[in-house]
Amino acid sequence: MFVWLRCSGHHNGMQNHALVPADIAARYDIREWRNGLAILAAARPSEWADIQAVLRNFTLLRSDILKPGGSKSDIAGKIDGHFTRLGWKEKQFDTRIMVDNTEFHAPTHKVDCYKNRVALEVEWNNKDPFFDRDLNNFRLLFDLRAIDVGVIITRASGLQAIFNRLGRGPSYGNSTTHLDKLLPRIEGGGGGGCPVVAIAIRTEAYKDDGPAQ
Repeated sequence: MFVWLRCSGHHNGMQNHALVPADIAARYDIREWRNGLAILAAARPSEWADIQAVLRNFTLLRSDILKPGGSKSDIAGKIDGHFTRLGWKEKQFDTRIMVDNTEFHAPTHKVDCYKNRVALEVEWNNKDPFFDRDLNNFRLLFDLRAIDVGVIITRASGLQAIFNRLGRGPSYGNSTTHLDKLLPRIEGGGGGGCPVVAIAIRTEAYKDDGPAQ
């Protein structure tokens, strides 16, 4: 039986909440599947420290929400860029399977941020089927022993109220990537046996920095 552990500002007797520092838990909704947090903390502590550093540095600004989003919004780009500065890299795996001396290619999607067997994707405002792609990729890479854990950074569904108030609600619709779209996919086995950590940016990470320039 698999169990979700919810880490937020309100502790409710769950296991592993000690692995998420209080200042991060106050601004992000963090969930784990198949002990993803424990694996990060114990087996990949440097990468877990990097993730915490990126989360602490990030603020969701009103001005960024109001900017038109291109193929990569400023919000996702800021997160990706910080990981790049910490030595994480975009990675395409060349994966193959041997069956009775016959080699088959096992294509996987590239991972936006990768370091030391930790695969991380930032899904700020894509179409929600991108979650299926990410989880399937994590499953394949884990089964092929290429990664130990997959991490997805997305947004909490409660941010929709802020988007609506700023007149940007239609740009962040229900069919885009947010936590309520991710959880059923993981609970339904989308990531297979791969340990997964889901990190959702909450309203507490938002800052009103005044009118957009």
